Amino acid sequence: MNKIKENNVPLVLVISLFFLFFTVGCVGTKMGSQSAKTTATGSAAGTSTQNVNSALESCETPLGTMSVVEDRYAPWYTYLTTQWKLGPTTPVLKLLAQQSNCFVVVERGSGMDNVMQERRLRDSGELREGSNFEKGQMVAADYTINPSITFSNNKAGGVGGAIGGLFGTVGAIVGSSLNFKEASTLLTLVDNRSSVQLAAAEGSAKNVDFGALGGLFSGGVGGGLGGYTNTAEGKVIVAAFTDSYNNLISSLRSYKAQEIKGGLGTGGSLKVQGGN
Repeated sequence: MNKIKENNVPLVLVISLFFLFFTVGCVGTKMGSQSAKTTATGSAAGTSTQNVNSALESCETPLGTMSVVEDRYAPWYTYLTTQWKLGPTTPVLKLLAQQSNCFVVVERGSGMDNVMQERRLRDSGELREGSNFEKGQMVAADYTINPSITFSNNKAGGVGGAIGGLFGTVGAIVGSSLNFKEASTLLTLVDNRSSVQLAAAEGSAKNVDFGALGGLFSGGVGGGLGGYTNTAEGKVIVAAFTDSYNNLISSLRSYKAQEIKGGLGTGGSLKVQGGN
């Protein structure tokens, strides 16, 4: 109690933080945890969906087939997988697309290797008779969605100072650990037959991460908080892509094809002197 008095920390704050860490640290493995969910929640099977985010845009009928293709050589993808240690964004976008019923998803990513492997096994004669892996059964992708991410991970220094001034040592620890994780995402929709970009939409999200706050009770019941708060990076990315996808679908509802006099790709109206 002497230490608490010296730091001018309200007893109720310490008790509340202790209760929080005790709760987080002592709960065992739990399936379907609400705290672990992202904005891309639930499931989809054909047109059937369950537990879909009510804020996700949807369509009465699909607009066509689509694939999701990431540029794995882009700087954002390197940052995603090395600095934030997250996997590809394609599973999230495929889930959102199928749940929305706006597109039928076809595989053109890493799963395509398995699709083609079955055809190689067919060609080698190893598949059973009647396996029905004949040519001409694959469905074409009408459109491709390309994702990209802009990252931001800013510490709330001003907030930290204010908290420290109010609650002494504990407040300083809380403030220095507080991070606002932000991300802005972009989705572009390309028509595969013409290569024309049909639509593009930006989305964004912010999440609060308490970072090293678990160190307040070092070696005690607060040890489990670090892994728990590490999900902030993934959650903010999913939320930003959900926002992007909603914006994309909203714009497609009022889609009208761009028209150029004389037809697309025939020279355009911006002429160059001396050009043919």
